[in-house]
Amino acid sequence: MGRIRIANAPCSWGTLEFEGMKGERIDFGRMLDELRETGYVGTELGDWGFMPTDPAALTVELTRRGLAMVGAFVPVALKYEEAHEDGKAEALKVARLLAAVAGSGPDASLPFIVLADNNGTEPLRTRNAGRVSPDMGLTAAEWKVFARGTESIARAVRSETGLSTVFHHHCAGFIETTEEIARLLDMTDPALVSLVFDTGHYVYGTGTADGRLALEGLERFGDRIRHMHFKDCEPGIAGRARAEGWDYFQAVRHGVFCELGLGDVDFAGVTARLRSRGYTGWVVVEQDVLPGTGAPRESARRNREFLRSLGL
Repeated sequence: MGRIRIANAPCSWGTLEFEGMKGERIDFGRMLDELRETGYVGTELGDWGFMPTDPAALTVELTRRGLAMVGAFVPVALKYEEAHEDGKAEALKVARLLAAVAGSGPDASLPFIVLADNNGTEPLRTRNAGRVSPDMGLTAAEWKVFARGTESIARAVRSETGLSTVFHHHCAGFIETTEEIARLLDMTDPALVSLVFDTGHYVYGTGTADGRLALEGLERFGDRIRHMHFKDCEPGIAGRARAEGWDYFQAVRHGVFCELGLGDVDFAGVTARLRSRGYTGWVVVEQDVLPGTGAPRESARRNREFLRSLGL
């Protein structure tokens, strides 16, 4: 404890949550081996069923590699009241597994439920990711439903498992822009709902490719940030996506979220800002490698070396 710790996630090995972006993928054992070999000490869970869902089996896999479980992504269509109960059941299923393996590896910190909208499922938001205008947002009534569902799930997770919930703002969902993040945080209880700050999604979601804006986001939302995702944003590809009207999936396929240090996010500034605020949580690298493409292990290694150059 007392230091920033570096993790990676299954999406960096092609385990993406979107149906249209799945394919032949690396199995969890190889993924965890390569994650550990390239210098990371924690992992997120990935899609349910990618790693063992039996707590004893998952604990063995984590412990023998010296890895901590740091969180799990749970998407819920929070705009729709009728989706809340199923979303709560899914979050609790995942939270029970996380709670059961908490403390595996060298770190005893509790993992997070990383709650998000069901990103990529609303056509208007998916078509306009990275260039969302206010008229594409939630209505006042939908905001109340969305915030109520967020709090309800977070409350249930904490009550049953003791785990905390962090909300993941995300392009192609209803919480993408700076003002949408601010509104959700204003409408939810800080004791229940914190924020995972994703540098790449934040920069792309501002409608620019100005990586310095990540620093403004850290400053504005710093009091609610308990978890960090490090993702870069390639400004040339982001610009093409806006100019040519690409949807979210096209932008990802073209590499809008590039390796760390190859885009415009000011990671040196982000790291300095985290340290100045006394942040001692996890930084999770996310690369969004498409299934069956690239060399995930070497990408993970380069990303880890980049972070070492920043003293992380």
